[in-house]
Amino acid sequence: MLCRALPLVACVAIASTARSAADALPSDWIDPRTGHRVIRLSPDSGAGSLYFHQRGYTPEGDRIVLRSREGILAVDLSTLGRSAPRAELVLAGAAPIATAWRTREAYFFDREANTLRAVHLDTKVVREVVKLPPLARGTQFALNCDETLLVAIGPDPDGVAVPRTAPPGGMGGTLEAQWAAGTPKRIYTINVRTGEMRVLHRENDWTNHLQCSPTDPQQILFCHEGPWHFVNRTWTLRADGGPPRALHQRTMNMEIWGHEFFSHDGKTVWFDLQTPRSTVFWLAGVELATGRRTWYHLKREEWSVHYNISPDGKLFAGDGGGPGSVAARSPDGEILNPPGNGMWIYLFRPVMVRGNSFRDGGPLIDIGEFRSERLVDMSRHDYSKDRGVEPNLTFTPDGKWIIFSGNFHSPRDERGRAVTHTYAVELARRRDPAASSPTP
Repeated sequence: MLCRALPLVACVAIASTARSAADALPSDWIDPRTGHRVIRLSPDSGAGSLYFHQRGYTPEGDRIVLRSREGILAVDLSTLGRSAPRAELVLAGAAPIATAWRTREAYFFDREANTLRAVHLDTKVVREVVKLPPLARGTQFALNCDETLLVAIGPDPDGVAVPRTAPPGGMGGTLEAQWAAGTPKRIYTINVRTGEMRVLHRENDWTNHLQCSPTDPQQILFCHEGPWHFVNRTWTLRADGGPPRALHQRTMNMEIWGHEFFSHDGKTVWFDLQTPRSTVFWLAGVELATGRRTWYHLKREEWSVHYNISPDGKLFAGDGGGPGSVAARSPDGEILNPPGNGMWIYLFRPVMVRGNSFRDGGPLIDIGEFRSERLVDMSRHDYSKDRGVEPNLTFTPDGKWIIFSGNFHSPRDERGRAVTHTYAVELARRRDPAASSPTP
C-alpha cells in the first residue's frame, strides 16, 4: 500500500533497504531456544576471541582484545547491553598473545625481529618489551602475572629426536606422525628487564598449551600433546627451580584428560577428564598446594571442547561440541547416531555430593555434578577442525556475560571457511524460551 502512494524511485529505495536489512548480520537478539540475550561484538568483517586460557581483558575489565585479519581489535565493554559495542582497530598486521595483567596493553610477538612488543589499547603507542637472543626461537609465549618473565616453548637445538611407536587407537594423520617422530623441546624464560635467558626444562615430548598462573609469578602450566589416551598430559613447572610435576595419573586403559586451565585465584588447575575416553565425563580439578582433587560429572551431551570458570569460582561454562567431537563417538570409535554431544553454550552450576568417607593412605576425590543451563543454540556452528572454529568461551570480569567465538550465521570466505565472529551472551535470562522470539 505504501509504494502505491510513492514515486518509483522511492519504492526501489524502500525495497533495497528491506533486502539489506534482511541480509545484514544480526547484532542483538534473544535466543529463541534459551531465552538469553546474545550480542555480536565483532564488526561485519569478523574477529575472533583469544584462546580460552589467554587473558583477553584489560585489568579494569572495560575492554576485550580480539584477533582479526586486519590486526588487533579492542571492543568497549563498559556499556555492554546498554548500547551497541564499538570495535576499534588498535594495531594493523599484528596478532595478540594476551592483554597485560597490570597495564592497558596487548602483547604481540614480532617474529621477524624476534622481539616481544606491546601496544597501548587507548593511545595505540607501541613499545619494545624485550628482544630474544638469537637462539631463543619460540613457538608459544606467555607472560607471568607480574610481567617480569616471558615464558616460551621452542625447539631444543641440542636435542635429538627419539622416535616413538604410535599406540593403537591414536589420532592418525600428520598429528600422530609428528608425535611419533619425537619432538625435542625446551621451556625457557627471558627476563624482560635484562634479557637474560634461562632454560628450565628439556624433553623429547610434544610440549604445548603453555600458561602462567594468574597469581603466582613462578608457576607455569604446560602439557604433553599427542594421543591423549597414551601421553601423560598435564604438568606444572616452577620458574624458580625444580622438576616438572604431573597433576594426574592414569588409572585405567583409554583414560584421557586435557585442555587444562587455572582458576582465577591460581589455586586450582582444571581439566577435561574421561574415564575412559568417550564413556564417563568429568571436569576435574587439582588444588596445587594440597593435591586435593575435585571431580564434577557431566552428561555426555554436556561435554564441551573447552570449559572455563567464573571470576568468583562459583560457576563453570562449556562450549559444546560438534558431530566429530569425542563425545559423539562410542569408546571403540563408532559414530553415534544421533550424536551424543550437544551443540550449545552451557552454563554449569556445581553441586557437591554430601558426606565423606575415609581411606588409609591418602585423601579421596571430592565428587559432584553439574546442573546445566543452555545459553546459546550452536546447532549451526561449525566445530570441525578443517573449516570451523573453537568457541573459546570466557566469563567477563564482572561475571555477567560469557564471550565466545562462532560462525553460525557467517558467509563463507574465498577459501570456503566461515567468517568468525565474537559474541557475548548474558547469563540472566531475558525471556521464557517457550515464548516467541526472532531467529538470528
